[in-house]
Amino acid sequence: MMMNKEKAFELLKEMNSDAILLVDEANMHYMCGFSPSEGMVFITADGGAYHIVDSRYIETAESHAKETGLEAIEPETSFDDTLKRLADKHDIKTLVIENETISLKKYQELFALLGGVKFIDLGDRLMRIRNRKEPEEIVFMKKANSIAEKAFLELLNHVKAGKTEKELAAYFDYLMAKGGSGGLSFDTILLTGANTSMPHGVPGDAVVKEGDFVLFDFGATYKGYHSDMTRTVAVGSATDEMKHSYDLVLEAQLAGIKAFEAGVKCADVYKAAYDVLDRENMAKYFRHGLGHGVGLEIHEGFNASPRSKDTYETGNVSSIEPGIYLPDKFGIRIEDVCYLSPRGRENLSTVTKELIIL
Repeated sequence: MMMNKEKAFELLKEMNSDAILLVDEANMHYMCGFSPSEGMVFITADGGAYHIVDSRYIETAESHAKETGLEAIEPETSFDDTLKRLADKHDIKTLVIENETISLKKYQELFALLGGVKFIDLGDRLMRIRNRKEPEEIVFMKKANSIAEKAFLELLNHVKAGKTEKELAAYFDYLMAKGGSGGLSFDTILLTGANTSMPHGVPGDAVVKEGDFVLFDFGATYKGYHSDMTRTVAVGSATDEMKHSYDLVLEAQLAGIKAFEAGVKCADVYKAAYDVLDRENMAKYFRHGLGHGVGLEIHEGFNASPRSKDTYETGNVSSIEPGIYLPDKFGIRIEDVCYLSPRGRENLSTVTKELIIL
């Protein structure tokens, strides 16, 4: 893991604050190299960098500390006592807190604990730093993606008429775990027939039939980093309407990918894909954003949506996933994850997007 504590020192300098406290799991991971379900990362402007974790995680924290440069501390009494001791030791007068994710309960506890310390809102500043991925992070994301893709290609051998959504989804999850996934990026979406018209439907007892579309939206994780991909395939055969609709969604996706560049507004990337669908009066069936940032969280950073005020930067990673959803008929979504490297755009997803008819 890169020395992200250095980025925290720079952030404190910019914000003119004495320290930053992180309790959000993904933010902690960014600094300490793994995801403890509980703990604190406390970094001070005068060079202190601490990871406070209990006995469940202390060994892991000490192991990661060799790379992250954080000092792992196991509290003698409580997290709060340890934090208070460190705050006093470094004479903290101002503290940056995660105002966008911290619970009211935690905020009140900290306020009571740290007395006269002035709290400063972190806002989206760390999100924007995390949103600019380092090459090492992309290596982890590619590994997560390769695990997911390999499982998907193996699963296709088992997608047949008579199988249920639930059965296939469970086997898919097993294949990703067997392949080395650290856990699912999100609950696998695997839908067939008319159910594919629900963008985030849940796998149920519906049975795959000849002539159906089957939609797979899935992701694996590696060292905390997520992958995300959607593919839609047909079983046995596809009607001309299905083929034409699929080609239109693919054309929209390719237009979205082409528009995804540093310096381009997120809303304009959305529009590039939307306009392709709109040309055939199908945009009304595209009912979600075109994409979202991906990294230590499955949704982080910028969204390619018509309401976004953000502009893409080098280092950003985003899904590009247009879809059309025809109620009671079928839905199609095609999703890749792309990275704006210093050398230009790179597609992390490698599975074919030609319509597969099993």
